[in-house]
Amino acid sequence: MSQSATRNRRLVLAERPHGAPNERTFRLEEEALPQAESGQVLLRTVFLSLDPYMRGRISEAKSYAASVEIGQTMVGGTVSRVISSKLDGFAEGDWVLSMNGWQDYALSDGTGLTNLGQAPQNPSYALGILGMPGFTGYMGLLDIGKPQAGETLVVAAATGPVGATVGQVGKLKGCRVVGVAGGEEKCRFAVETLGFDACLDHHADDFAAQLAAACPDGIDIYFENVGGKVFDAVLPLLNTLARIPVCGLIAQYNLTSLPEGPDRLPLLMRTILTKRISMRGFIIFDDYGHRYGEFARDMSAWLAEGRIKYREHQVEGLESAPKAFVDLLEGRNFGKLVIRVGAD
Repeated sequence: MSQSATRNRRLVLAERPHGAPNERTFRLEEEALPQAESGQVLLRTVFLSLDPYMRGRISEAKSYAASVEIGQTMVGGTVSRVISSKLDGFAEGDWVLSMNGWQDYALSDGTGLTNLGQAPQNPSYALGILGMPGFTGYMGLLDIGKPQAGETLVVAAATGPVGATVGQVGKLKGCRVVGVAGGEEKCRFAVETLGFDACLDHHADDFAAQLAAACPDGIDIYFENVGGKVFDAVLPLLNTLARIPVCGLIAQYNLTSLPEGPDRLPLLMRTILTKRISMRGFIIFDDYGHRYGEFARDMSAWLAEGRIKYREHQVEGLESAPKAFVDLLEGRNFGKLVIRVGAD
């Protein structure tokens, strides 16, 4: 089903999932096309970003941002075109970075919009390597990880938009980079295209032993965006004064109870104390929004010079978003997941 010029499709939260989202979690609705009034722009969504943080938004659990309410349009970053404008600074045809959510059209008074101009080279990159995921990897590694030449950096979800950024920036800073990913194809991409020194498949039965062999000098920085068994394997390999930026825990987002097995908290706390580990969570725009210009300058230059590689996984159609979201949480995407909602 393609976009209409007279109707707005939107995906709303139909019910809160218990565990993983499913076909009952979202509902597709249609409504009349809104019209821009004075001080507003009407935006047509072209690209919709799907990201792991969205799992938290459909939960009632208290977090850093408000939950999506039942019947409310699902939230999400978008790159859109201006269809009509009655707002200074925005003209018909402009590309904008916005937060339309999971829908074809949206009205805006300009709050939170970034005008990308009439002809950006790669508009969807504003949702990935030049947007929130790239910014997350850049700031988390450089400001919290503080990489030094010769150190060992380990990053999970190594071919995702955050992990791929972390690993490549780590290489630019002179680190030995070991990635963790799901499957041989992703690991090969991390080494042959992204330039990692090694990449390990976390599905392997002897994954922990492989990680120890790949990090003979221990681990100085672990960029945490997964959790679960990957962190269990990392913990005993951490060096004294290791740093752990924490931006996500995708392996745990669908859990409905604590994981089975022994209580890991005493071991974690003892390691933090005896090895003087620095472990810090962060929310990228809350903590680093004032430094976006620094990131944009560096990343734009590295992309132009070919020093950073970027892979995008596009899925066609707004109606495909619910299944693509489930696939994302299960690691079936390969690169930054973007829904192509409409034509350019």
